[in-house]
Amino acid sequence: MRFVIIGAGRVGLRTARVLRDEGHEVTLIERDEARIRRARNQEFPVVEGDGSRESILEDAGIANADVLGALTGDLNVNFTACMIAKHYGCRTVLRIDEGYREEIYRKYADEVDEVIYPERLGAIGAKNALLGGTIRAVADVAPSLQVVELTVTDAAPVNGYTMGELELPADATVLAFGKEGADLEIPSPDESLELGDRIVVLADFDVLSDVRQLLVGESAERATANAGTGGVN
Repeated sequence: MRFVIIGAGRVGLRTARVLRDEGHEVTLIERDEARIRRARNQEFPVVEGDGSRESILEDAGIANADVLGALTGDLNVNFTACMIAKHYGCRTVLRIDEGYREEIYRKYADEVDEVIYPERLGAIGAKNALLGGTIRAVADVAPSLQVVELTVTDAAPVNGYTMGELELPADATVLAFGKEGADLEIPSPDESLELGDRIVVLADFDVLSDVRQLLVGESAERATANAGTGGVN
């Protein structure tokens, strides 16, 4: 997937690293010279300028992007950028600071796909918001291991199986299971896998794409791109 992230500060740059490590294309927009140098030193493409200007967004490739992450500390910049990105068909994720009141949150939440508080989420949470969908990274346990929560879809090959019939790759282990709307718990072999059920899996990055194909029904190409080959640095 292709991402445009506005803001190469602590939140934006860490989120960009997580996404790039998983095989996604990321372009950053930043106007602070020190942050631009830092991002370029980490070999990120950076467009210098104000991310709330359409011409700057176009320079960053917004026309071909799948997602815009407006992750600066300036709410006005973030919201304006999201509104422009909407016209290009992008998924939009808006950062607001933790101090904003609930009514401010509700005001902006209706206009974008997701609103995040980075102080609460961290980089992995920001990445989940950007990706959306039925797969959620929970934690990176080691450079090659990740805990993920997956939601069973209609397209999943295992839809209709029982937990006892579920066979994951050798380097993947089920940690917890939850029916749709219920708490996660240790699964029993007789539990059936149905639309909306959640499965938490510990998996090596090398087999994450196989796990995604089984439990979510992603195509091999999409699963491989999303799984990537590395962890969070």
